[in-house]
Amino acid sequence: MINHKRRKGILKLLEKHQTASVEQLVEWLNSSPATVRRDIVWLVERNLLARVRGGAKLLPQTKPALPLRSETFDHNIACRTAQKRAIARHASGMCVDGETIIINGGTTTYMMTEFLAKQRLKILTNSFLMADQLLRTSENEIMLPGGKVYREQNVILSPFENDITQHHYAAKIFMGIYGISMLGLMEADPLLIQAEKRLIGQAEEIIVLADSSKFARKAGLILCGLNRVACVITDTDVADGAVQMLEHSGIKVVTVAPDALQAEPWNDEIEPASCEHYFEHNNS
Repeated sequence: MINHKRRKGILKLLEKHQTASVEQLVEWLNSSPATVRRDIVWLVERNLLARVRGGAKLLPQTKPALPLRSETFDHNIACRTAQKRAIARHASGMCVDGETIIINGGTTTYMMTEFLAKQRLKILTNSFLMADQLLRTSENEIMLPGGKVYREQNVILSPFENDITQHHYAAKIFMGIYGISMLGLMEADPLLIQAEKRLIGQAEEIIVLADSSKFARKAGLILCGLNRVACVITDTDVADGAVQMLEHSGIKVVTVAPDALQAEPWNDEIEPASCEHYFEHNNS
């Protein structure tokens, strides 16, 4: 079993049983005692559980649900989950161990955390949710800009022009976006425009994660023109006209089939009904 899956399994088992011995975890996970002990040490070092004589116990703060996420985020992440997860999987596969990447806030980009858990990257993100999840489940190096946390938009934004982002360069930035049109990448929130302009200025290539619904959205703010975009990853429901528009602008278009739906950490307690009628204030 892969390290991050086994460690996640330990936390889920302790959430159910509260305490467990090394012998019990060995049996439940079909792993060796030495491996289980190493995992316990790894999780203890990150304050995800506590050691007890012969085993481990759950800490109250290790409940998997993320306390800082907004209701908007919960609604958005339950919409078109299968498409977003497939897009996130493909985007994560474009990352190479050792490189520096930038990832903005959004529900599709957040889903990348599952697939980045076993990689070794330097990740600059303005999403406190993504940073929290990656610190819990991976050994990636995480960098955050300083500033105020805006819960509804899921971003950290500094009030000063000179913040940490200007000192970092990345070959790729992976972006969620409100919408895409022939005018460029569109946003509906001025705060997100401000945060994202800082990030895209530090990356050589912009890679956009956008399910097919994003091509029908209208918004009044332009983040950047299509000429700045290198690649768009979308799902197989995308209209031919949308693909032709992107390719005519010199953009590589990747279409992926939706993943089979399954319970994931981000949607275990979310009702997907009425998503399409929910007004979204942040990237999804």
